[in-house]
Amino acid sequence: MSEVIYSTVIRTEGRKRDKMEMTVDIYESADSIKDHDFRTDTNTQHPQQQTGSECARNRRLRSVLVCLVVLCVLLLTAVIVLCVLIYTNNHKCHINYKNITQEGDELRAKCNNVTEQNKLLNQTKNELLKYLHEGWKYYEFSLYYFSSKKKSWTESRRYCEEKGADLIIINNKEEQDFVKTISDSENHWIGLSDSDEEGRWTWVDGSTLTYSSWRYHEPDGQRRENCAVSYTSVWYDYSCDSGYKWICEKSIN
Repeated sequence: MSEVIYSTVIRTEGRKRDKMEMTVDIYESADSIKDHDFRTDTNTQHPQQQTGSECARNRRLRSVLVCLVVLCVLLLTAVIVLCVLIYTNNHKCHINYKNITQEGDELRAKCNNVTEQNKLLNQTKNELLKYLHEGWKYYEFSLYYFSSKKKSWTESRRYCEEKGADLIIINNKEEQDFVKTISDSENHWIGLSDSDEEGRWTWVDGSTLTYSSWRYHEPDGQRRENCAVSYTSVWYDYSCDSGYKWICEKSIN
């Protein structure tokens, strides 16, 4: 009986020991499985985390590169615009300078012309005063000298030429009336003759008659009378060697 009990106890304890060992083995297996899963998860998730970091880094790099490219484009655009503005301003300045220079040259030329004109006016004024002081008469931009002496037609013309003038050329009735007023009803040589060609009356400047005031039946002297004399309002032909007063004319234009 005691042996039975003893063997029963022995078996019971053996079963308990086996259960405990099985339990320990189960716990150890579970721990090893957990350790393995943890290592496996760790090894699996680490590359994923590492890949995500690299992607984020790459995105940041791309963003930085894009920003740099945009900045470069903006900088290049600004440089181009600045160059265009500088070129445009320089071109405008060059044109303005050229225009100002041209205007300055034109103003200087005008000033020089005005100066020359003033000189000529002063000379003309002085000359006019001189002739008027010597007894010349002014009419329609010309000066006239009525002599008090008598000479031949040729000598009379020579006197006028020495004064920078010539025998008078009467172009219209108004000028003839002026001569009539000053001449005091005396004969005066005028610058008209047909000495070069009989019957072809010309003025001393070579021009032909456009206005005439011949007395009726004049000229009538043919080859003997080749020079013209003005008396009051009419002309006569006389011998060029005859002695008469004369009229000189000098233009002041």
